[in-house]
Amino acid sequence: MPLRAVAATIGAMMVVCLVWQLAIWVLDPPSFMLPSPLRVAATLIERAPFLLRESFVTGLEIWLGLFFGITAGASIGLSVVAFPRFGRLLWPVLLVLQAMPVFALAPLLVLWFGFGLTSKIVMAGLIIFFPVASAYADGLRRIDPNLLDATAMTEASHLQALWHVRVPLALPALATGIRVAAPLAPLGAVISEWVGASGGLGFVMLQANARMQTDTVFAALTLLAATTLFLRFLADALTRRIAPWAPETR
Repeated sequence: MPLRAVAATIGAMMVVCLVWQLAIWVLDPPSFMLPSPLRVAATLIERAPFLLRESFVTGLEIWLGLFFGITAGASIGLSVVAFPRFGRLLWPVLLVLQAMPVFALAPLLVLWFGFGLTSKIVMAGLIIFFPVASAYADGLRRIDPNLLDATAMTEASHLQALWHVRVPLALPALATGIRVAAPLAPLGAVISEWVGASGGLGFVMLQANARMQTDTVFAALTLLAATTLFLRFLADALTRRIAPWAPETR
């Protein structure tokens, strides 16, 4: 995680909090409509054990959703290129599914998989799956034709050329898909918790909003924002590890 990126992020957050506090001083809205950053910070401290416990629930959903979403997305992206006939049948189906609003599936997922972790993991995994599969398949297809022609002149089979030429060269595309998709995982988990859950930060936000405890809502949002930023930094670090030669990682 580059120190410059961390410093820039912290600086931007400090500016946002300063403007927010100035707006509170000037406009003086009711606290149940817009609490001050100081009040949100106090809530984070006062309710830290409770919020951290609920963060663990959401965090588990996010990490498992990331694992299954990236694994499934990379596997399908590789399969549609490795087996062209299979890809011609499967890819149109995936495009149709991707065109559907994933959030609209949240009530069905809760109905099918219940109020526990499974429906949240599936929701987060679905949001991760499509960008990863699409980016990786596109990267596998967009290999320099000259390299493929040179490979065809050898005795390498289709699968050998795929594994030794296409897969390494498509790693930057896979990393880009992960970078795009990873920060969306918390959104999927929270949306699913809003539909039906018994714990997690989304559940906390829903209950706090019903009780007009806006400071608790903002405290949960702060933890979700921190999680999203961490996932983005982690995805950037992963990109530099698996594809250090990619232009965007230099």
